[in-house]
Amino acid sequence: MRTTQAIPRYALPQRSPVELLVLARRGLAEAAETRPDGLRFATADLAALRAAAAVLATRAKPAPGSRRGRITSVWSLLVLVAPEFAEWATFFAAGAANSAAAEAGIPRVVTAREADDLLRAAEQFVALVEVALGLARQPRLHEAELVA
Repeated sequence: MRTTQAIPRYALPQRSPVELLVLARRGLAEAAETRPDGLRFATADLAALRAAAAVLATRAKPAPGSRRGRITSVWSLLVLVAPEFAEWATFFAAGAANSAAAEAGIPRVVTAREADDLLRAAEQFVALVEVALGLARQPRLHEAELVA
């Protein structure tokens, strides 16, 4: 039986899990088309953050809390509500500084390989979150497959 973790209301996402996963998928598509390595890295990271927020929106229950509390990352909160994603949280949290630097426009923060690796990891993570939340998307069949 899964227990619901109480998270201060201000730390919970304002969008629904479905909206967050749609935004995550759009972010993955955008990252795949983005050429500057740093921006590809940061965009893929944002997609993963949105998927993590979808888990929070689903599994966390609002608890009273003031905004003066300690700032906590989505990755720390994810471990509280979904410990099965702890390794993913550790992985993405480790790249947070690079993502912030890339978003700030600092050149050559990450290599092309690092950006591609993060994009692949974010794609896997989003898919796992979709399955875990029972919101797995069904791939569309191509017309050529329908004719066969």
